[in-house]
Amino acid sequence: MKKIVIRRSPIQGLGMFAVGQTHVGEAVFAARSFKSGEVVTKFKGPRIHESKVPKQYVGKNDRYMQIERDYYLGPSGGVDDIINHSCNPNTGLKFTPTGILLVAIRNIKPGDEITWDYSSTLLGSSWKMKCDCRENNCRKIIGDFTLLDKRIQQKYLCLGIVPKHIKDYMENSEHTVYTKTMRSLKHAQVA
Repeated sequence: MKKIVIRRSPIQGLGMFAVGQTHVGEAVFAARSFKSGEVVTKFKGPRIHESKVPKQYVGKNDRYMQIERDYYLGPSGGVDDIINHSCNPNTGLKFTPTGILLVAIRNIKPGDEITWDYSSTLLGSSWKMKCDCRENNCRKIIGDFTLLDKRIQQKYLCLGIVPKHIKDYMENSEHTVYTKTMRSLKHAQVA
């Protein structure tokens, strides 16, 4: 059972959430139920070209999410910055004209940790991280979408929880921008 330690926080949007601690550090927990398909929160933050994303980022500075081929979403200072990865997530990101929405992909009960799969937005990135989500299906590595099992890729595509740059790539296997990078990524080691 995960221990929830509620604290006062400068992070906005905590009416529906509680911030606590898990074995990986700070985490976000549901303070109410969310039904599958329901919007959990909106991801905010500045849109940043990849050339402006810090090359060395760790800990609290590691708050960048790929949203387009060459663009990332930077830290917002909100609850979206501290939602953890899971290889068995209960939410996913929907990229809509009104913004990036975190949507429940199954029912979530109060006290459940809110999680999403970081690999669902990465494409053409050499970034990798060891995973310690402790799920039965843990992949042990968080990395590029193309490194996911085909069944997981298809699940995320069917749920509509991948950005356009990944959908476009998956629909066109001859996408020359990524082909060479993908081959090298599959042989790269985790830092």
